[in-house]
Amino acid sequence: ISPLIITLGDRVMSAPCLLPHSICHCIHFLSPELALQHGKVAIVTGGTRGIGYETSRHMASLGAHIIIAGQNELKGVSAVKRICEENREAKVEFDQLNLASLQSVRQFVQNIKRRGLPLHILVNNAAVMLVPEGRTEEGFERHFGVNYLGHFLLTLLLLDTLKHSGKRGSCSRVVTLSSSAHGAGEIQLDSLRCYSAHAAYSQSKLALLLFSSHLQQRLDRGGFPVSSCAVDPGMVDTSLYCHLFPTARLAQTAIAHLLFRSPSQGASTVLYTALSPSLEEGGADWSNGRTEMTSPNTYDPQLHRGLWDSSCRQVGLP
Repeated sequence: ISPLIITLGDRVMSAPCLLPHSICHCIHFLSPELALQHGKVAIVTGGTRGIGYETSRHMASLGAHIIIAGQNELKGVSAVKRICEENREAKVEFDQLNLASLQSVRQFVQNIKRRGLPLHILVNNAAVMLVPEGRTEEGFERHFGVNYLGHFLLTLLLLDTLKHSGKRGSCSRVVTLSSSAHGAGEIQLDSLRCYSAHAAYSQSKLALLLFSSHLQQRLDRGGFPVSSCAVDPGMVDTSLYCHLFPTARLAQTAIAHLLFRSPSQGASTVLYTALSPSLEEGGADWSNGRTEMTSPNTYDPQLHRGLWDSSCRQVGLP
């Protein structure tokens, strides 16, 4: 059994992960000390705040060249400034990406490829949750379009660069943020645009898990030096909860400092799966520093293939 570095109050210790799942979720995983990442290039979507910001900040501190991809330029410039003020040697920049627009995704990828940069790490972090009913530019329900389809297209358009940048013993990595809410999700291949705030969010997170797993299967069949995994960061105190109805929002704010993880804690498993040299093999779903079982429908091969084929048609890929 792999050791787990945990913190309980102010105590830090290393122990086998033999605790029940419910207890493990109350303990904060601390990513082990990670090697310097000089020469590595990483893209982090939604890196202007929360888990994405902490992921970007930490990877920059290890010497990686970070491209923060986000919609709001002012927030992007501010995030870059804060990271550079903390570390004058940081290589970090902002590039505009609107995941609610497939055209914006394509333009972002064109900009990256035009520069001839390698790409070693792609962190699919950006998300919306429980937003009011709305549609993306192409008419998809916003949770499904932003959380899933935008990242689906982004990853596949960058996949050739990831393949060329990876090598045996040092694979490129795709880390996709999921959620335990996927367990309530249901993919309707003939009706992906249906709307219910909670159901739509859950569906998008289930779709991300299916995508992450099926992507690894395709990479394995091709023998490519790229790994794909999904990470559930747990309940993290970020602005993602801003669309809760007022009473729930007040309750969440009151208990967040007691029960929720900080963005830095939420980023720990993301960093571990993106950077640890011991995790060359992908395909797993991670939470709190360990692999975990997901809902039964995430293992359905027919659902994997059906969602993949449907998604390719929706984003205009062969």
